[in-house]
Amino acid sequence: MRIGELARRAGVSTRALRYYEQQGLIRSRRSANGYREYDESDVRLVTEIRALMAVGFTLEDARPFVDCLRSGHPSGGSCPESVAVYQRKLAEIDDRIRDLLARRAEVAAQLTSACPGCLVTRRGES
Repeated sequence: MRIGELARRAGVSTRALRYYEQQGLIRSRRSANGYREYDESDVRLVTEIRALMAVGFTLEDARPFVDCLRSGHPSGGSCPESVAVYQRKLAEIDDRIRDLLARRAEVAAQLTSACPGCLVTRRGES
């Protein structure tokens, strides 16, 4: 399939596909007229990349997942290298949550100090 069809089927721009190719995440062949040609399996690779990016992974994070799919595994997350990326990402998220909770506590303390009668609530609470 040509780049436009892959873009349409995977829900990305042709520019994104060219970038993924430049980064070595997907590969195309060139037809006689110079057009990029992709395999059906590239739809799955691009879908995996997009799903990972949607939850905060980088393109470099996606590389082991793509390699896992290329090696024939049914899931990009079923290889040890992918599991390691999942674990690292969870640790990063946990660190950010701890940081945000500490910041929230500091801001709440500043509010309480500045406005002793003000009620500190979480969004959505009354």
